[in-house]
Amino acid sequence: METAANRKTNDTVQALLADYRKERDIDRMDFFSQPDREEVKTLVQKLLQICYPGYYRDRVYRSINEENLITVLIEDVIYNLRKQIAIALRYNEAYAKASEETLSSAAEDITLAFFDKIPTIRAYLETDLQAAYDGDPAATGKEDIVLSYPGLMAISINRLAHELFLLHVPLIPRIMTEYAHSVTGIDIHPGATIGRYFMIDHGTGVVIGETSIIGDHVKVYQGVTIGALSTKGGQNLRGIKRHPTIEDEVTIYAGASILGGMTTIGRGSVIGSNAFITTSIAEGTRVSIRNQELQLKKGDSFCVSKSELEQDEAWFYVI
Repeated sequence: METAANRKTNDTVQALLADYRKERDIDRMDFFSQPDREEVKTLVQKLLQICYPGYYRDRVYRSINEENLITVLIEDVIYNLRKQIAIALRYNEAYAKASEETLSSAAEDITLAFFDKIPTIRAYLETDLQAAYDGDPAATGKEDIVLSYPGLMAISINRLAHELFLLHVPLIPRIMTEYAHSVTGIDIHPGATIGRYFMIDHGTGVVIGETSIIGDHVKVYQGVTIGALSTKGGQNLRGIKRHPTIEDEVTIYAGASILGGMTTIGRGSVIGSNAFITTSIAEGTRVSIRNQELQLKKGDSFCVSKSELEQDEAWFYVI
């Protein structure tokens, strides 16, 4: 027996189904034409196991032959990553009308080319781990960093995603880095080019844009933006360098914003907290924001004057 509530439910369902038939971008119903985000996240976790075999694992286990276990893991990731890449390649114009056989073959070639890069990625990660250990006196050991530091996790995922980005894989690299963003609070576009010994300390709120170029031995603190000066041009800016170049041995302290594709921070420079930079900085420069005047009162008298608060160079690093 149909009730008024059932009729109302049916009317609601039919109204939504009619809304889906408007053929807008948000109305797509081909559920299996995009990579599976949850599967990509699982693949990220397994790739981290491959990069750090003694640290990331699904469960605690003992085995007579660990190489057999890692072999199974590698083969599993190759198989499942190839399937996701084959789906994603439809979003590459070169494969938009390709046959399933062509897609499968291309996906296999890309997956194997990506895995050929893993030893190089791991070599870079070793330098990132060393930079984090050398740069943080609070680190009790390298195990502490691998297992708990969000900066190293975000960098690790980004280095993996960057190689897929360079292989022109659509969608998947960005899904990987946005997963890292959701877990760590660190947003690094997979297109960013990052050198060796890169350290992100604390990390929350760090943003690094697609066309950023970062050299070796760069250290970045929380809240730093290496971003575009303006995105008013929208899609017309695609392919244009919009983000800064950070040369070797630069330190960028908390809350600093460095913007613009023409902006270069010269080798060995130090950017103080909360600096806002839209022009190039020469090599070896120290950039600071002069302290605001601070007054501390107790009752009607000043406890501390401005002069007592000022430091020799009138800047503070917030770390």
